[in-house]
Amino acid sequence: MPAGQHEERDQVVSAAIMLMDQKGISALTMQEISTRVAVEPARLAEVFPRLDDLLDAIVDAIVDQFFADPEVQPVTPDWQEYLQRIAHGVRRTALAHPQVFPLIATRPPAAPWLQPPLRSLRWMETFLESLHQCGFSDRAAVRAYRAFSSFLLGHLLLEVSALGADIGPIDQPDPRKSRPEDLDGYPRLAGLQQELTDHDSAAEFEESLESLLDRLAHDGRN
Repeated sequence: MPAGQHEERDQVVSAAIMLMDQKGISALTMQEISTRVAVEPARLAEVFPRLDDLLDAIVDAIVDQFFADPEVQPVTPDWQEYLQRIAHGVRRTALAHPQVFPLIATRPPAAPWLQPPLRSLRWMETFLESLHQCGFSDRAAVRAYRAFSSFLLGHLLLEVSALGADIGPIDQPDPRKSRPEDLDGYPRLAGLQQELTDHDSAAEFEESLESLLDRLAHDGRN
């Protein structure tokens, strides 16, 4: 992409994030963005043919901010420390952009089978690869992703909701338009597609509930 186009794209994304920070995702329209950055609608449509393309770019920009957080880097071989860093880093990101954060917790167009959904495949690839480097098996990494993401998303969505963020459903693209090549560049994610697709929500719920009850029982005895 030529430097001028890249700069124009970044300008549009920055304006979109600012608009969402101020007014929420419901205010995000191509017409409003066109007005804010003084770009003709036809030109804006060339940069981002669909609103969904702009939403993906917004997520990428927010995830870039997350990975630029010095408290998150570098990856440590201590998986507990790694998950603590990730959790606090994601929370800082959520509180910095509470109106934008719910967009992170949506189905990615390239991988509609992900449960729980996270729109950023880069984040997932890094998470799964990091746990692999910490000695987790494929199955254990997927289980850790599900438990960790369910906890983190559930807590943070409630927290940003209390700050006025809209956490209602977000319009999604047709999953039938996804293509296998969309996972190019995400080898760990592609290799674990079957593991990430197969899950028993009821069993996972019961397991999480039992863990919570065990913790409460332990606290009640102390």
